Amino acid sequence: MDALDRLRELCLALPETTERLSHGEPTWFVRGKKTFVTFADHHHDDRLAFWCAAPPGAQEELVSEDPERFFRPPYVGHRGWLGVYLDVEVDWAEVAEIVADAYRQIAPKSLIDRMS
Repeated sequence: MDALDRLRELCLALPETTERLSHGEPTWFVRGKKTFVTFADHHHDDRLAFWCAAPPGAQEELVSEDPERFFRPPYVGHRGWLGVYLDVEVDWAEVAEIVADAYRQIAPKSLIDRMS
């Protein structure tokens, strides 16, 4: 399974998540409206990654701890979103937690309560 397929599986497992292209990239939405993860297939540079909503302070912490795996994405980085490189060795358990945290930042409480 490639990185996009694995990311897609994680995102679509969350309640009322849909996928469609946005700015030419696969993007996942809560209830078809609010973006919580977007794939970045060399979208802004030469790297494979995804961008996602993140809890306050997470972007700064993760980027400073491991800039080889995390970055401040263009366009949404100023809002605290996190960039996660997928062209390095990926810890998919950690990515699952990051995706779940992104969902929690965007989804209404009623959907968060339904997370397994």
